[in-house]
Amino acid sequence: MKTYLLACLTAILAVGTNARAEDSTPGLTGVEAVASRIAPDYKRLKLQDGSFQQELYAFGPGGQWGGEISDPTIDQLTFLKVAHMIAPSLASRNYMPGADPAQTKLLIMVYWGTTAVPTPLSSSIGIQQFQAAMNDPDMNSGLYWIKNAALSEMSMALTMLDITNRIRDQTDFKNAAMLGYDMEGTIGTEYGTYISHTALGWRAKDDVEEIEQNRYFVVLMAYDFQLLWKQKKHKLVWETRFSINEQHNQFDRALPLLANFASKYYGQPTNGLVRERLLNTDVEIGAPTLIQFLGNPKN
Repeated sequence: MKTYLLACLTAILAVGTNARAEDSTPGLTGVEAVASRIAPDYKRLKLQDGSFQQELYAFGPGGQWGGEISDPTIDQLTFLKVAHMIAPSLASRNYMPGADPAQTKLLIMVYWGTTAVPTPLSSSIGIQQFQAAMNDPDMNSGLYWIKNAALSEMSMALTMLDITNRIRDQTDFKNAAMLGYDMEGTIGTEYGTYISHTALGWRAKDDVEEIEQNRYFVVLMAYDFQLLWKQKKHKLVWETRFSINEQHNQFDRALPLLANFASKYYGQPTNGLVRERLLNTDVEIGAPTLIQFLGNPKN
């Protein structure tokens, strides 16, 4: 366990994030969603100038979750490259890389990827079979109650449609948890089903529409480094999840800006899902950073 943690411990020297990329950078378009939670006993101390007291961290490679669509802007990124782009946003909130394991407070596991979404309902097997059954001449002859074959076809179509909807709901629920949309409580819940038939139905509808698009996402999960290192106990201190639609964006270009927006919630609760609509927002790429892996210290 100690060897693993020390392999994850990194010293990152971040060099500013406001340098505009020299090449043409496409605008960032879509809805960024951020959801953040903290442990009940976690509270950052503030200094006299209003800034947060510095906390040292180590990065850990959580892993990449590949999407269904080939996308070189994310598929070719390594953990180190992702860490380089996220480090400046952490520094802006006074989370700094630790060089001494004894002084390091947090182990921040980094996960990133693209969600897999359900097949559009209009092209699903279930809806196609249902439409075919509805268009069967025997079902529209006025004598369908005696057409056993037509009734059997309709029964099978309804069963397939039900299975399709159940799979769709399961995928939506999984993505909602991954992206932080479960904080809204409108996806895969009785509350969500209820409000879908009320004036608040737009809220559930918006949630579902967003997660049924492929979305780039990053999840940062900060654990108590000392407790994990010394006692091998996992204690989640805070987590922040942020995402944006894959369409019209490029992950490697978008990540610095997405992380910068999400950084205001690092170590702070959002108390729900926070959305920011971005329209052709300029993406700025920070200067390269240096990451050094520490060797095992002497026991």
